[in-house]
Amino acid sequence: MLIKSGVLVVLSSLTSGALVACGTEGSPSSSSSSSPSSTPAAATEVEAPSPRLAMTYDGGVLVLDAGSGEVLLDEEVDGFLRLNPAGDGRHLLVSGAGGFTALDTGAWTDEHGDHGHSWATEPRLTGFTIDAQEPGHVVPHHGRTTVFDDGTGAITAFDPADLAEGEPELDTWQADEAHHGVAVQDGHGNLILTVGDEESRSGIRLITAAGNELASSDECPGVHGEAFAGDVALFGCEDGVLVVDGREITKVDAPDAYGRIGNQAGHDTSRYVLGDYKVDADAELERPTRVSIIDTRTASLRLVDLPASYSFRSLGRTPDGDALVLGTDGRLHVIDVATAKVTASVPVTAKWREPLDWHQPRPLLEVVGDTAYVTEPATKQVHVVDLGTLEVVDSLEVPQVPSELRGVTG
Repeated sequence: MLIKSGVLVVLSSLTSGALVACGTEGSPSSSSSSSPSSTPAAATEVEAPSPRLAMTYDGGVLVLDAGSGEVLLDEEVDGFLRLNPAGDGRHLLVSGAGGFTALDTGAWTDEHGDHGHSWATEPRLTGFTIDAQEPGHVVPHHGRTTVFDDGTGAITAFDPADLAEGEPELDTWQADEAHHGVAVQDGHGNLILTVGDEESRSGIRLITAAGNELASSDECPGVHGEAFAGDVALFGCEDGVLVVDGREITKVDAPDAYGRIGNQAGHDTSRYVLGDYKVDADAELERPTRVSIIDTRTASLRLVDLPASYSFRSLGRTPDGDALVLGTDGRLHVIDVATAKVTASVPVTAKWREPLDWHQPRPLLEVVGDTAYVTEPATKQVHVVDLGTLEVVDSLEVPQVPSELRGVTG
């Protein structure tokens, strides 16, 4: 097994002192393997991009042709699986027992200024893995992808463009305390990471690659989730959000003493971020009926009332930046983020109820280009919504009950 590692940095908490950096040939908490699980088939140039969908189910992962629904890959994998964009528009990272594995969807386009060349090959689970005791968040941003191991606090980053060659070189850091966290590189070689332990989480730190602190905030109880408005990063708190613009960290307070924003959807060209919004700290499972719209330019927050509740897998954005929320009323609600008003509601699925166990399937929303894909586990279907016309244009039959869904434009 080939193990590559960059810099190991031991991170102290917000109240601790200096950081220690050292070179290492490997890390006990994070490693990679690039021995392929199968030999990749030769790619064929195709006339146009070939969008594909990856779908997990109880017992494995499928890759589908997004147009026809044809099953291109059905790989049996034990355990609960999650799907995460790897950052190159082609690969996904499959989270499961023991860590992350790269899934090649087998479709991509090489851009050449005013034109592109599209390619297709057989999808496959590759041999590239990152070991993790409890695989957590995966965050692609500014040409770097950062993964977090909740079980050890190990942080691993790589260039996703190298996945096509099978051997991304890894940079690794080690948080002072293991926690359910997240980390992201900011495009300037710096790292933003959450601060916490097994019992609680309190804020974020911005550090250099060598571990020197540039900025920090401990004003974010229960910090969870991240999103981006262009270059600006946002992290959710139990009483608002933190907005990180360069080296400046700004707290945006929620209108309620407990106003938790733990899941967000950003946009490359919009200053607004869509977030969920929960107000019952004691609920076993709160089914919220409001979402938050955060203006990262003015550091302000507005709430939008919806006619139904939604789940953490219900949030998305259109190519133009409008917010999308899939409600338990079976409708896809469109929100103008500038006015914080619902402008349209599209019937897509039957009414549904969010299960108590977050591992259990429920309808979810995945946006790929100008198309929204909505799963309906009860009928084993994936509905296709044209975001230009706001119409359901197709419903794909799938052979398994869909759990998670991710797509690539091809």
